[in-house]
Amino acid sequence: MQEKDVNQIKREFWQRQGRQILAIAVALFLIILMAVVYKRQDLFGEYSKNTLVSAQLAVITAFICFTVFNWRCPACKKYLGKDIHKHLCRHCKTRLR
Repeated sequence: MQEKDVNQIKREFWQRQGRQILAIAVALFLIILMAVVYKRQDLFGEYSKNTLVSAQLAVITAFICFTVFNWRCPACKKYLGKDIHKHLCRHCKTRLR
């Protein structure tokens, strides 16, 4: 593998990792916000529990779909697993950092 390819793989991994961290933050924020909206109905009005649970499930589903698409090795395109701070791909052993 050429040096340019290694740098490109590392750069793409950093981009994927950044997107993944942002997605985690946004998903957690939205789920917590919906829980607060349910408990504090004076903030945004009254919503039923079923509506907010459905919205939370939609956020979780969207997050999972994004993760399946985004969290892949830049070299072999296989799923990277649950560890966000990877150093190597467990499938192709490509160095990611």
